[in-house]
Amino acid sequence: MSFASEASEDVPPLDFGELFAYFLKQSVPLFDQLGIKRDACDKLVESLCSKRKDFLSASEPSSLRNDNVGDELDLRIASVLQSTGHNYEGGFWSERKAVISDKRHVAIVTTASLPWMTGTAVNPLFRAAYLAKSSKQTVTLVVPWLCKSDQELVYPNSMTFNSPEEQENYMRNWLEERVGFKTDFKISFYPGKFQKERRSIIPAGDTSQFIPSKEADIAILEEPEHLNWYHHGKRWTDKFNHVVGVVHTNYLEYIKREKNGAIQAFFVKHINNLVARAYCHKILRLSGATQDLPKSMICNVHGVNPKFLEVGERIAAERQSGQQSFSKGAYFLGKMVWAKGYRELIDLYAKHKSDLEGFNLDIYGNGEDSHEVQSAARKLNLNLNFHKGRDHADDSLHGYKVFINPSISDVLCTATAEALAMGKFVVCADHPSNDFFRSFPNCLTYKTSEDFVARVKEAMTRDPQPLTPEQRYDLSWEAATQRFMEHSELDKVLSSSSSNSDCSSSSMEQDGNTGRRMRKSASAPNISDVVDGGLAFAHYCLTGSELFRLCTGAVPGTRDYSKQHSLDLRLLPPQVQNPIYGW
Repeated sequence: MSFASEASEDVPPLDFGELFAYFLKQSVPLFDQLGIKRDACDKLVESLCSKRKDFLSASEPSSLRNDNVGDELDLRIASVLQSTGHNYEGGFWSERKAVISDKRHVAIVTTASLPWMTGTAVNPLFRAAYLAKSSKQTVTLVVPWLCKSDQELVYPNSMTFNSPEEQENYMRNWLEERVGFKTDFKISFYPGKFQKERRSIIPAGDTSQFIPSKEADIAILEEPEHLNWYHHGKRWTDKFNHVVGVVHTNYLEYIKREKNGAIQAFFVKHINNLVARAYCHKILRLSGATQDLPKSMICNVHGVNPKFLEVGERIAAERQSGQQSFSKGAYFLGKMVWAKGYRELIDLYAKHKSDLEGFNLDIYGNGEDSHEVQSAARKLNLNLNFHKGRDHADDSLHGYKVFINPSISDVLCTATAEALAMGKFVVCADHPSNDFFRSFPNCLTYKTSEDFVARVKEAMTRDPQPLTPEQRYDLSWEAATQRFMEHSELDKVLSSSSSNSDCSSSSMEQDGNTGRRMRKSASAPNISDVVDGGLAFAHYCLTGSELFRLCTGAVPGTRDYSKQHSLDLRLLPPQVQNPIYGW
């Protein structure tokens, strides 16, 4: 008895060149890790396929041919395999995911939470609120819970919380005051520990276990590199149908400024590549200032607090009625650490001290480098006036006309977007982190220090243009959510009628011989998936070793959560959740 399809005789067999070309094509992710350029592989694949192409063009119908050599090769492989009756059921490392039969569920996992006013605490909170406005999905925001000793180190004004419920109420009240509507999403907590040296929160234990399997449908990992550096647990792409990473931070830029920074940056670059490949289906980079990771594309998926747009509209109305809205000059606002643009600012002012004579800049910020920054400015006798940090929405800042931001370490500066939303001029560096803002007429970029002086003088001598309705919309969270839905392919995933299909990577093609639609990934094993699974397994093995974790900078004892975490979050004691004989 033959199991081949009736169309098998109509499909030309594969030759060695096609098989070798397919192997090379599927091995591109491995070559990326080895530093071999993708262009070289693509040219070799095209060369191997060119000899066969003439023959296929004459023997196959035009509907099967494709201008893209890679797609044509995939379809050839799938067509031949389908003609033999072969059906590929899954990857070497992959597991079958839970079937999601009811309303789709989105879990947003981030690395910080309010009241820490950092981008990875604020922006995921807004994303959850606006994604939850749709009736297509339910949303859960998953944030780190810190024990009280760590809360005292991280949260401003010695603010602490006795329970997750207390912190959740604070977060909701803060958010709803700004968005102006009742939010409809859940907030869950996972154990985290604060690392003083890196000023960041490291997950303790397997973060994925805090999302129930029945809700493990779509995951959005805010800072996927950070979340997975020491992740020792379930692979995200095994547990979830679709995993999207959002890159917030230019880690390599910060690391290069440290002692032995070049060496550290080399290793971190490759670790970031590994975790991006192994744990995500799609990655969105907020700007070109981030590391070019596998499976990534550039798209600004952040908006601004609606309050800033309201301030901009009020100021525009005042100016239209003839009132003087901008009574102050220029200012800079940001956490006072050297890496946040303070080094560049002082260098610019020191170099052009005479050109900027009489021009005073007010600076608002707190941070661990406050004393050094202010001492350097006083030593050079610069016209910089330092003030304590405050919320950018504070009424005292509305009267400034010009926001100056010389930082080149940011990925996408939230304060720059907020200043533009309020109708101010922004003077910033000609840098990939500012590409999104270039289309706004009030954004004045500079390439040299001489350009900086010219841009500052230009901004001080004329008035900014009012934002158009289209420009205000582009800065809003409504527009940011729309961009996110489109570029993360979440709109396609949510509209999928088949809830038990793998939303991440399957693609359908039309078979020119039979007229049937074929799923390429279901017909042919994907070497890329095997490589990704192997990387994930190797990462799992290494992060299971406490010695390896400590040697690479992990916080001691973060492989599993602590006893205090289990008490605060009402979890099983760590010795029960992770017995000594378990791995």
